[in-house]
Amino acid sequence: MNSKKHKIPKWQISRQINLSVFIQLVFLAALIVGTWVNLQKQLTILQHDITLLIKNQNQFHQRIEKLGKVSICYEYRLRAIEKQIPTADISTKKLN
Repeated sequence: MNSKKHKIPKWQISRQINLSVFIQLVFLAALIVGTWVNLQKQLTILQHDITLLIKNQNQFHQRIEKLGKVSICYEYRLRAIEKQIPTADISTKKLN
């Protein structure tokens, strides 16, 4: 009779340990799912930021190309003016 009384508490302790392990596994699964959802949100934000970065880089590249073309245009204008300076009559005049 005493042996039967000892088996019941051991079974309850074992059941409590198993329930504890089960609860821990549920919490672990919840943490994994929460982490996964958070990671997906972070990836979405990162994708948005990279898209904006690429867009801004393309705009910057277009502006640089435009400035390069304007710079070449001004270089040709400057050369044309420099060619006309020796023939101009401004070297002998003084401004007051």
